Amino acid sequence: MGLIEKALGALTGPLFDVIDEAVTDKDEANRLKQEVQTRLIDSRDSAMKARMQIILAEAQGDSWIQRSWRPLLMMVIVAIIANNYLLAPYLGAMFGTGLQLELPERMWDLMTLGVGGYIAGRSGEKIARGTTGKGFMDSIKGTK
Repeated sequence: MGLIEKALGALTGPLFDVIDEAVTDKDEANRLKQEVQTRLIDSRDSAMKARMQIILAEAQGDSWIQRSWRPLLMMVIVAIIANNYLLAPYLGAMFGTGLQLELPERMWDLMTLGVGGYIAGRSGEKIARGTTGKGFMDSIKGTK
């Protein structure tokens, strides 16, 4: 569960309690709760769309580094993980020494987000291609 989901959960619980206490009509209380949930989802959706537009702008940029910095960062993180959990333990077992690089928790979070975003993006692309015959990027570019 991400930080946004935790914050929304922390906000909606007390808010729903207030709605239950303030509104005596249960149907009206349920309608208000549904409206709050709908608006929160819409807000989160628009934030995701804004992030997606940034990533798309980078992916379609003119500069090689602009298009490649995210994949390069992911490769560096994967290299550190491979070193720490594959290479260094074997070197330590064989030669008595192996250099492990510290990977802060935020880097793990970044890798999880990057891999999760890639998987979700590819899944969405395949679903879009299966249902419409065009992928998401095709629809943006206006090609088939």
